[in-house]
Amino acid sequence: MTNPLWTIILAAGQGSRLARETGGARKQFLHHEGRPLYWRSVATMAAVPGLAGVVVVFPAPELDERTRELNLLKDTSPVGVPVLAVAGGERRQDSVRLGLAALPIGCGRVLVHDSARPFFSPALVQTLLEALADGIDGVIPGMPVTDTVKHVEDDTVVSTMRRDSLRAVQTPQLFPAALLRRVHERALAESWEVTDDASMVELAGGTVRVVPGEAANLKITNPEDLRMLASPTPAPVPCTGFGYDVHAYGGTRPMVLGGMPIAGAPLVKAHSDGDVLLHALCDAILGCLGLGDIGEHFPDSDEKFDNISSAVLLSEVMDKARRMGLTITHVDLTVIAQTPRLSPHKAGIRSNVARLMELADQQVNVKATTEEHLGFTGRKEGIKAVAVVTAARTPA
Repeated sequence: MTNPLWTIILAAGQGSRLARETGGARKQFLHHEGRPLYWRSVATMAAVPGLAGVVVVFPAPELDERTRELNLLKDTSPVGVPVLAVAGGERRQDSVRLGLAALPIGCGRVLVHDSARPFFSPALVQTLLEALADGIDGVIPGMPVTDTVKHVEDDTVVSTMRRDSLRAVQTPQLFPAALLRRVHERALAESWEVTDDASMVELAGGTVRVVPGEAANLKITNPEDLRMLASPTPAPVPCTGFGYDVHAYGGTRPMVLGGMPIAGAPLVKAHSDGDVLLHALCDAILGCLGLGDIGEHFPDSDEKFDNISSAVLLSEVMDKARRMGLTITHVDLTVIAQTPRLSPHKAGIRSNVARLMELADQQVNVKATTEEHLGFTGRKEGIKAVAVVTAARTPA
């Protein structure tokens, strides 16, 4: 590999500003998605084409403990490139210098990155690589400054800076490895104090190019920044359930539809109260949940369901739906029967179904139709119903 590319990931900082909120844990070691935060930067860097290896710089007193942790991560989640651990120093620039000392002699280019910026992308690294050319001693990402910035001395404004010439600088920062080694040696010899490696290269007279940074590449610094580490709430997944049920006439049960008695209607054959509409609705809800059908949950072979109100069955199905994170947004119901005439009952059925499901009336639609004297319903031998439930389910 010509001009090998390595990266130094800095994870040796104290994180004192967040100590109270984190219970004393350093931010780079907080867990995110089940792994220490610094590991996200390791994995992102490893996804960069052509990367030869990674050096992670840990606090010196914790080097043995963190090396064991790192080795376990490498075993359980291999990233495909060497990942080395070294002890850092008192200052950030000391840690960079010690990380540089761990790089192979033949390393041609080096990325220096703060593990407190875990959300950068491989695409940003690619942009840096493409911008490093002859005559350029470093490439850094920067974001335009949107606030007005003033130069202040002794609480008095001295001047107002031009925003169009300002950039908020991020990491990773890219440099020729040999140049950065020389600059760090000079900084140590001349006692320079800097906040990033680009500043050091600038002090040495080098040319640093700025490329567009990423808005998501934020640094975890203040307590409110810890919200970035919280697992996002899964987006609800839309789903649709379909239900269908049939009951024959000529039985002993008075007709009930949607929990409403239908006076003067034919008697129906049924094990429960024979509410064909609520049975179809229960099936549609179970369909959204992937839980089979009503017969599996309330079999007609079980005597405890003999003549049970279908509103009770619906209540149990709705309890399952709530426990499984299902939010029902709309219900469309259709009753198919030659007799009885259902037009006078539709509004009452609609309101009662909405009440049973704790929905607004506008979320429930009830239709009734015949089959023009065709089939068993057309011959007045029975009644059937279909239900469509539209919902959203939050993943567990």
